[in-house]
Amino acid sequence: MSPPIAKPSGLTPEYAAQYQDLSIVRAYRHREPYPEETFKILAELARVPAPRVADLGCGTGDLTLGLCRFAGHVDAIDFSPAMIKEARHRADEIENITWIESSVESASLATQYDLIAAADSFHWLDWNVVFDRLGEWLKPNAYFTVVEREYAEKTWWTKQLQEIINTFSTNRSYQRYDLIEELRRTGRFKIAGDRWTAPVKFRQSAQDLVEAFHSRNGFSRDRMGTDQAAEFDAAAMEALDKFARNGKLDLAVTARVTWGIAL
Repeated sequence: MSPPIAKPSGLTPEYAAQYQDLSIVRAYRHREPYPEETFKILAELARVPAPRVADLGCGTGDLTLGLCRFAGHVDAIDFSPAMIKEARHRADEIENITWIESSVESASLATQYDLIAAADSFHWLDWNVVFDRLGEWLKPNAYFTVVEREYAEKTWWTKQLQEIINTFSTNRSYQRYDLIEELRRTGRFKIAGDRWTAPVKFRQSAQDLVEAFHSRNGFSRDRMGTDQAAEFDAAAMEALDKFARNGKLDLAVTARVTWGIAL
């Protein structure tokens, strides 16, 4: 049996439970989009036509909806009933997705996959359990991939905005970490490759960018409360105002795809 894997603080089940909050689900649509290049990389990593793919911690389906364009079938798993409900609504007429309402740790998956992806989600899972399950779910030599999206060219993410985030976050245990370095240290993930997409520019209103924060760890409106959320919104809008033109921000998004073998 492998020794227990320690995770950075602030990634405990009590904080992961936020993603069952309706307020987070409603705010999720304001997150930055995945660059199209993300899905080209993932299709290459599957290494077979029309692959069977699993999306672990699928949320409202941001990654799933891109995966299903090249996959023969996608099994999309999430523990949040509200997330799965919204994902089903978004993919109402898409036939090659099976939505599975379950924790990844207890999911019953009766097949093996050509590719498994976890996008903006793997940090919340129980690594001790999931690495063992990945060995069961992946075909021989098939890749497990971690996908992380983030804003590029973050000139607008100032010290003032970071201080506001630190002040209002309800996750008082959070510490900064590099997920890939943490996974490397576990000894359970043999990394075969790591690639960033080219940045893709897009415009978003400052108001929608602030709302996107409410889809993230520590900023659930349901847990902040009305007054605290309103104070955060006002302070964040003030910090962003100097970068906006007619209320809009010129932004860019990139994604990191890291792939390898689960040990």
